Amino acid sequence: MALQDRDYMRAGSSVATDAYDAGLRAHMLRVYNYMCAGLILTGLVAFGIANSQAAVELIFFTPLKWIAMLAPLAFILVLSFGVQKMSFSTLQMVFWAFAAAMGVSMASIFLVYTGGSIAKVFFITAGMFAATSLYGYTTKRDLAKMGSFLFMGLIGLLIAMIVNIFTQSSAMQFAISILGVLIFTGLTAWDTQRIKEQYHEGHGYETAGKMAIMGAVALYLDFVNMFQFLLALLGNRE
Repeated sequence: MALQDRDYMRAGSSVATDAYDAGLRAHMLRVYNYMCAGLILTGLVAFGIANSQAAVELIFFTPLKWIAMLAPLAFILVLSFGVQKMSFSTLQMVFWAFAAAMGVSMASIFLVYTGGSIAKVFFITAGMFAATSLYGYTTKRDLAKMGSFLFMGLIGLLIAMIVNIFTQSSAMQFAISILGVLIFTGLTAWDTQRIKEQYHEGHGYETAGKMAIMGAVALYLDFVNMFQFLLALLGNRE
């Protein structure tokens, strides 16, 4: 009888583990789907604006350029501090609006860099992101300490970028780009592990949906920033 009980417990544990793993995979797939859809929307908006002379002149040669530059930051603040108050459907709409606003802001890269170099750097970024995110998902190593270190590095990077606005040093810009790539590569692994560890089977539809969107926002920002820093290093200017 005892042997039968142990076999039953093992079978039950195995079923529970399989169910958890399946739920986790579905959650992560949902996160990546939101992220990829957001990137596609951003790319389409950026490309559409860059290919409209009227839109370029309206946005980048008038005071509207400041709105285009600052709007994504405003959306990030809304997403970060308003997630608990918003419903899942509202959070979805804010996420799509954020992705579109990022597209408006990033349209300028098509005016600065050649289309071929943008495509090349995008695929390089995609490969680096996929490899690093896979590492973050599969590694048994706790990346929490690395995440804290990278966050401090990110603050230092932002300060250096502000300083370089005034100094316009090409050497500092080169160093900033390299550090930016390294920091956001590391953050991709850390964010992936963090999103994985936050998953719980007991989360309801509303909570699980919100977590998927916020996870997608984190990985989206890692990808976009990695792409921009790599473009500054490898992109060919018009």
